[in-house]
Amino acid sequence: MTLQSSQGAAPRPRRNGVGRSWGWWDGWTVGALVIAGLAVLPILAVILIAFTPGDDIWSHLASTVLPGYIVTTLELMAGVGAGTLLIGVSAAWLVTMCRFPGRRIFEWAMLLPMAMPAYVIAYVYTDLLEFAGPLQAMLREMFGWSSKRDYWFPEIRSTGGAMAMLTLVLYPYVYLLARAAFLEQSVGVLEASRSLGRGPWRSFFTVALPMARPGIVIGISFALMETLNDFGTVDFFAVNTFTQGIFDVWMNMNNIAGAAQLATVLLLFVAVIVLSERYARRKQRFHNTTSKYQPLPAYRLRGGIALLATGFCTVVVTLGFLLPTFVLLAYARQYFDPVLALEISAHAANSVQLSALAGVIAMLVAIVVAYSVRIKGGPLLRAVGRMAGFGYAVPGAVLAVGVMVTLGQVDNRLDGFMRDSFGISTGLLFSGTIAAVTFGYLVRFLALSLGTVEAGLGKITPSMDGASRNLGRGALATMYRVHLPLMRGSVLTAVLLVFVDCMKELPMTIILRPFNFQTLATFVHQYASDEQLGEAALAALSIVAVGILPVIILSLVIARSRPGAGAAMGGDH
Repeated sequence: MTLQSSQGAAPRPRRNGVGRSWGWWDGWTVGALVIAGLAVLPILAVILIAFTPGDDIWSHLASTVLPGYIVTTLELMAGVGAGTLLIGVSAAWLVTMCRFPGRRIFEWAMLLPMAMPAYVIAYVYTDLLEFAGPLQAMLREMFGWSSKRDYWFPEIRSTGGAMAMLTLVLYPYVYLLARAAFLEQSVGVLEASRSLGRGPWRSFFTVALPMARPGIVIGISFALMETLNDFGTVDFFAVNTFTQGIFDVWMNMNNIAGAAQLATVLLLFVAVIVLSERYARRKQRFHNTTSKYQPLPAYRLRGGIALLATGFCTVVVTLGFLLPTFVLLAYARQYFDPVLALEISAHAANSVQLSALAGVIAMLVAIVVAYSVRIKGGPLLRAVGRMAGFGYAVPGAVLAVGVMVTLGQVDNRLDGFMRDSFGISTGLLFSGTIAAVTFGYLVRFLALSLGTVEAGLGKITPSMDGASRNLGRGALATMYRVHLPLMRGSVLTAVLLVFVDCMKELPMTIILRPFNFQTLATFVHQYASDEQLGEAALAALSIVAVGILPVIILSLVIARSRPGAGAAMGGDH
């Protein structure tokens, strides 16, 4: 016979996981479901508008511009995918497994181009390489050429130029994940390959590369999704991709249904990328067979090969970060204007306020979702967590269409209700204010915050939850008193990552910003599009400076991603 107190039976602990002892349908579960619903609402709104009967513009788009959008977008994706694969994987293998002059510097320097927005680097290289630019002017003076008919020079404002610009700033996605994969590989397997007489290149192609394939595929997927999201580069180069087409149909043709239809087709591209990435990683599992971590084998490069390795890394970092930064610094000094600097500071304040607001909200929302998954578990909430982060895979232009449609409906219904009930017009409370921009940022970048918070929670042992519960604390008190102090670094990182990406975001900001409201990104785009890069240089440098912060964090993370890394790596030579 089981004794029971007069106050009722003791709570029944859950056998697996942290426990359902705090109840199932509580505020955490409902909050996670509401957040996931709001995150996917703009995407559903785009699809709904696309299939709603209206102006028959689809047949016109399909017979005129749609084939060109498809071909150009596929060409751009193929070029960027190949370029980021070649540069990212090669650089990751060199700095991880080989020893050559400057290797320790290049370990973190190869990530610097990630701080440079693609549209900024496009403006800089166009100014340098176009017909009136300094390079072609110097060539004409040196060889006595008088016009463009006298010589051939690659056209920077082209699909190939867009491929080059995007590759230079997106390869760090592949480099980051490939290097992390190489750092985590088993020393035993690599030494076995070496003992069989295989040198560094044969070991790379036959052993290391297949083992790192899952991480490489994810990195390429990120690069391709950023390619689909890009607007500043393709607009400046007049490359007709889907993103540029959405802007054209919406802004110039004033047809939101046509923009939604193009956005829906673009969603198919995103779905193909996501599914292809998961298919490529199917049944790909690699496990270390020992808990002992030893220094990675060092392939010492000598002579010309070592110089080639140093030269390759130097050229990539110079083209992707150093040269554009020096050009912007020179322009900022040459074109400095105190009045314009005050205007830029006001736009910088707008950017900081918006980005900080979005970062803090994204962090709080991510805590709700991640913590509900932790204390409840189960396939439903895990699916909810994935749904909440799906917006990162969707281009900003597509989300902007969905946000405008969604918040526009809210504004119209609220205004109608207030008119009927109180005779008051509320106007545009959401779709015409910074609330729309903040909501768009939140949907797009929630995945960054959610992933960081989940990683921080995952490092806290579930036994702490049980100990806190035994002391009489509920879920909220446990999170506040136990988890938040332990994951303070992850929380700050989550805010920072969202903050930096919001500072650089261009297509969504252009569509959703209130009238007469500028951020650093929109200011740079406006002035550079008007061939006034010098005036925009100071604002562009501000964006780049902010973007360096996550580079520092990421370089520290990957350097420590292998246990025992402190003694693992040798010198540069």
